[in-house]
Amino acid sequence: MPARSGPPTAGGRWSLLPERSEDATRRAHAAAETLLDRYGIVTRGSVITERTPGGFAAVYKVLSAFEESGRCRRGYFVAGLGAAQFALPGAVDRLRAMAELPGTAGSADIRPVRVGAGRNRQAEELSARAVVLAASDPANPYGAALPWPERESASGHRPGRKAGALVVMVDGQLIVYVERGGRTVLSFAEDPDLLQPAVDALALSIRDGQLGKLSVETADGEQVRHTAFGDALAKAGFHATPRGLRLRA
Repeated sequence: MPARSGPPTAGGRWSLLPERSEDATRRAHAAAETLLDRYGIVTRGSVITERTPGGFAAVYKVLSAFEESGRCRRGYFVAGLGAAQFALPGAVDRLRAMAELPGTAGSADIRPVRVGAGRNRQAEELSARAVVLAASDPANPYGAALPWPERESASGHRPGRKAGALVVMVDGQLIVYVERGGRTVLSFAEDPDLLQPAVDALALSIRDGQLGKLSVETADGEQVRHTAFGDALAKAGFHATPRGLRLRA
């Protein structure tokens, strides 16, 4: 668009998008496909979290039709989430492959692995155990397919799928929730074998430049330097400040 005929921010190439379809069937079809592509395994909780129009009842009809045509599979893939679960064939195959690996004890334990070139063996093992995600990431099942773990906090903070918040999972278990801005955290484990790998993963993300800096002031409603979480931060390389503990990239 010429600069003289419009504001500078409107410059560039433009394309006219197709009109929004008012056909309820097509809209439900598109919503079901999006959910399958986003989650791999669709449950009632994931549909409710997405605030899909018509709720799970509307999506269920489409997913059932998908199952009949072979586009997805219905089964009891995740224990405790009801039998009305639908999954892409590829997701089911991955679950079965992971369940057959040695040391999984027959459980379908899928862990995201983020290992970059040049890292040492210790860092690779950490990446295989722990993963840092945005709280709103579809790969985070908590607050969607799974409820948030119960945790008493003197500050009244509660986890949520909020923009800017982070979660750290170890072997698929939620261990740390970081509020937006990083000043407040909630921990869901006291076992050092779980807490330390989670904190180490946070530190690794900062050093890799994924998170910038992190300055933690309170953990579970207490001043962070007086908690087990603060001890784990110090071991991971966080430095003391007047308000808490900090690590820069």
